[in-house]
Amino acid sequence: MTDEQFQTRVRLLKRLGWLALSGILLLVLDSTILREDLRFHQPLVTLAVLSVIPAVFYAVLLVIWHWKSRYRGSRGDLWGALIVLEVSGWLKVVYLFRHVIPDSRGTGRYARASK
Repeated sequence: MTDEQFQTRVRLLKRLGWLALSGILLLVLDSTILREDLRFHQPLVTLAVLSVIPAVFYAVLLVIWHWKSRYRGSRGDLWGALIVLEVSGWLKVVYLFRHVIPDSRGTGRYARASK
């Protein structure tokens, strides 16, 4: 995965994150303001879930793609096994914050060489 492809994928994840945030806000709206009006409950919950799911799936895919092509750490086999075998998703979140985000910013072990 080239730097350009990676940055494009990170930008898409950010956009999907905003969509997921709107879905979460819909859930909050449904559970607080509209909790008495059951007419809107099912459509709002459905719309909220449909807004969150793409971001979650894409984040998992991005973590796997990153690990497969760009991981620069010394424990690649360990991360690979944990990412593939772990079911709950917590390790994917940890990997996202420890590797994908620093790589997208060019910081830490993913610092880009100055030209």
